[in-house]
Amino acid sequence: MIGLIVMTINGRVVPVRPAMIIHRHILERDMEEETVVLPIDGVLDLHTFLPREIKDLVPAYLSACRAQGIYEVRIVHGKGTGNLRRTVHAVLSRLDCVASFRLAEEGRGSWGATLVVLKREGERIFPVA
Repeated sequence: MIGLIVMTINGRVVPVRPAMIIHRHILERDMEEETVVLPIDGVLDLHTFLPREIKDLVPAYLSACRAQGIYEVRIVHGKGTGNLRRTVHAVLSRLDCVASFRLAEEGRGSWGATLVVLKREGERIFPVA
């Protein structure tokens, strides 16, 4: 099955059990807790997450994808002002598990989504000289 991660209210990522990712946050206007369940299927839509959660969420999601044998991931950050895209790209550039990433082509999100290729376990990517 698919891996499960819990995003707690304070933004900490905690692995729980196989199946899905559960995202919890407090709605700003009424302070009620909301839970969003996301399958680990290689597509992470960030529209339901708070910007402060991205730095923990992206690495956790990619790790869960690798554990499920998913090595190509699409992260949907939206077009907007580009701030979220820049945050996602900064996080991706620091992760050892990422072989490469680029903006999606037309029809897969264009500049509103990033395609990520993950390294397989034990795989090393050497820079081209």
